Amino acid sequence: MKVLLLGAGMVAKPLADYILDNQIELTIASRTLAKADKLIRNRANGKATQWTTDDLTQLDELIASHDLTVSLLPYAYHVTVAKLCIQHKKNMVTTSYVSEEMKALDPEAKKAGIIILNEIGVDPGFDHMTAMRIIDKVKDKGGKVKEFYSLCGALAAPEETNNPFKYKFSWSPKGVIMAGNNGAKYLKGGEIVELPTEDLFKNPLKIDFPEVGEMEVYPNRDSLAYIDQYGLKDVTTMYRGTFRYPNWCEIMDAIKTLGLVTYDKQSFAGKTYKKIMARQLDVYPANIKEKAAERLRLPIDSPAILAMEWLGLFSDYMVAMDEGSNFDMVTDLMLKKMMLPEGARDMVIMLHSFLVKNADGSIEVIKSRLLDFATKEDTSIARTVGLPAAIAVKMILDGKITDTGVHIPVSKSIYEPVLTELEKLGITMKEEWGLKESAKISC
Repeated sequence: MKVLLLGAGMVAKPLADYILDNQIELTIASRTLAKADKLIRNRANGKATQWTTDDLTQLDELIASHDLTVSLLPYAYHVTVAKLCIQHKKNMVTTSYVSEEMKALDPEAKKAGIIILNEIGVDPGFDHMTAMRIIDKVKDKGGKVKEFYSLCGALAAPEETNNPFKYKFSWSPKGVIMAGNNGAKYLKGGEIVELPTEDLFKNPLKIDFPEVGEMEVYPNRDSLAYIDQYGLKDVTTMYRGTFRYPNWCEIMDAIKTLGLVTYDKQSFAGKTYKKIMARQLDVYPANIKEKAAERLRLPIDSPAILAMEWLGLFSDYMVAMDEGSNFDMVTDLMLKKMMLPEGARDMVIMLHSFLVKNADGSIEVIKSRLLDFATKEDTSIARTVGLPAAIAVKMILDGKITDTGVHIPVSKSIYEPVLTELEKLGITMKEEWGLKESAKISC
């Protein structure tokens, strides 16, 4: 059996290792050949090839000559890959959110007899599978899920929180900050709550996570979509959220309020960061730090002002690019100052909280937690994203997953074998059943 992996980025290594270690042939196609070669590590069943996303002819040939394609490309390319997989009747796996355009391919994928499995990473992915395992058990016993919170964060380990953001990137800064430009939608007490992007970071939840401490949570995209996908017709509260250390939400809210993560192109030629900030605020550059604090109605020593100063936004240094957007400028600074150092630990934390009405009318709270740290070989985010996808690849090739069409991993036929294998690799949730109602989360 032959697998094609498109992309050799920061989460690809554990996926490649698992496939190669299971004696499956793997071709890694990447713009940077050296990255693909590094992942193969001279193993006989691996091959690296140079490929760029604009070469559709080569992509067509690669997909046709492999049994299954894994796309770790940016999400915008997945549908192009999927259409070629359908054409050649080849299975496909991605870790990205399933788009409406991808969902529309379901009839064609079924007709071709293939599975296009999306959202098989950590969030989305492991969160779906571990939630559904509990939801199905509750339903089997005649219970109903009334409230459900699913919270996840990919973060630096506590010993690495030594900057004002208390954050270091173990994957693309652009992806993290871009996600912060979304709005959000969730269900609370039977009422739909819609947050426009400008309010995303306002009023975060405060959650005490064992062994980590107090964390903030802001809502993640559209939680309502998962009511049907999880089969929660009786739910009155449905909230998916993202964990961050304290102060992240205040800092990002301030950066957004000042328009520093917008995508409009502009000239930075010959300008200092201070002058760009002055232009953004439409003020004279002198005392720009104080003027930013005044505009935000924040104290001069607030976490947000201190973080922007530390990042360099009030400095006399020249902007490192001649042209780009504010988003480009800010993420470039973050890339230089906030990447997780080589050998430092990251972590992934996850919490599911269910309020359940049992068949006998009694109420219980169920909680399920993941606390996963980097190993000597791999970051936690790479393991928790890459391994669920790699396991799914093997299960599809072995005929243990036989579903066809466009899927996310919410059916028992998919989640059960994947979770069982993940447990052997040390990635597992700790479940607590029968907790009192007072243990529930409230948004």
